[in-house]
Amino acid sequence: MIAGLIALAGRLEKHAGLLGLAKLGNVALAMLWGFVVTFVFVRLLPIEEFRSFLLLVAFANFTVSAELGLSAIAYARLRRARVSGEGAFDPAEVVALLWILTGLVLLGGVLIVVAMATGLLKTAYPVLFVSFYVVAALNLLTLLARRALAAIDHNLWWEVLDSIRRFSGVALLIAALGPLTILTSVFIQLGVALAVLCAGLATFHATLRMRRRAWLAPRAGLRQVRAHYLSDFGRTGVLTLCDVGAYNAPYFTIAAVTPDPRPLLLFDLVFKLSRSLSSVIRALAETVLPRLTRAAYQGDWAGVRAGIMRCTLWSLAATLAAGVALLVAGKLVARIVFDGNLDLQTSEIMMIIALLLGLSLICVSVYLQWGLGRFGTLLRPSVLLLLGSLLTVPMALPLHESLGWSLSAGFLALYAAVHVSLGLVHGRMLMHLAGRAGGYGGGDGNA
Repeated sequence: MIAGLIALAGRLEKHAGLLGLAKLGNVALAMLWGFVVTFVFVRLLPIEEFRSFLLLVAFANFTVSAELGLSAIAYARLRRARVSGEGAFDPAEVVALLWILTGLVLLGGVLIVVAMATGLLKTAYPVLFVSFYVVAALNLLTLLARRALAAIDHNLWWEVLDSIRRFSGVALLIAALGPLTILTSVFIQLGVALAVLCAGLATFHATLRMRRRAWLAPRAGLRQVRAHYLSDFGRTGVLTLCDVGAYNAPYFTIAAVTPDPRPLLLFDLVFKLSRSLSSVIRALAETVLPRLTRAAYQGDWAGVRAGIMRCTLWSLAATLAAGVALLVAGKLVARIVFDGNLDLQTSEIMMIIALLLGLSLICVSVYLQWGLGRFGTLLRPSVLLLLGSLLTVPMALPLHESLGWSLSAGFLALYAAVHVSLGLVHGRMLMHLAGRAGGYGGGDGNA
């Protein structure tokens, strides 16, 4: 029966519109889960505990990003081998990556325990914090499963599996406001996440006709990883570190300069909106990538250009729709999500919309070029985004002291300016990529 469902999903996946709807639906659930986490925890924890919880979330985000692009390299290698027959991909590579990423999750858990034991992360709920970290950090392993299945044209099947995880997560969090304890809710989410991960890896196992004992013998895969991944790993590692720094560092820089919770709550809202929009654009890019990568690896340059334009227009339309929604309901949503602790100003909403427009172009450029294996091209703008993000809080302090701006307003204005500037840079890169698609031959694309 399961094999029949997988085969049916494979046939339905050929309809790009259906695949796109499935991905957007799953993204909507992921976005909802992120907001429901805040909605529930801010009501169940004292405000100081919730402040510590936000730092835990930021650390979990760092952990998820600590794979340093390994799964992206695996996707590019497997997709090229699948479509054009170029290169020699060994399924043992995925086994090795799974062991490596599991080690990263465990290391992050140890660091959190040490931080709580030494008082660096103060909380009266250590078991809850560690359990939630594991639930969030498992996204590191599900990312590998998602990209591995996408490379072998099992996108839709993974979206079905992952939607079960996302939907149950939202339902279990909401239940924690009623009959279920929050710790029980998190434990059940952990069990569901592990089951979905195993189901995804089992599909990969069956499709590539792997042997069961291969999952317990990572040594052969590690040799392949050392032989074929190191050339791109430096680039993807820098790109990932820049991404995680740019989008998480303000949690720590804001906490370092002020005990006032408002700037941190405002940034948490911006972070959630940014991650939600980037997830939508990632879904749109993943809808385009099967045809775009096939076109690129088969020399159909008109198809490459059409894919780039389609993804860019869809993404800008989604961003404008989000901007309208923010203007209409942004203040109400902020009050509800943060339990009345954040009153959003109209000027702040306008700055957030500008930030999201810049972010949309950044995301389209990054996701499409990662899918094509053009890692080196993205290094310079990614480093600039990181530097801009790190400097926004220190630069906002003089605005606060000399011009009388609030720290929240100064930070948000500078953070939006960084995104708009880098968005224009990435927009130009997309135009350049579309214009020279006829000269694209895969690979890094550093020119």
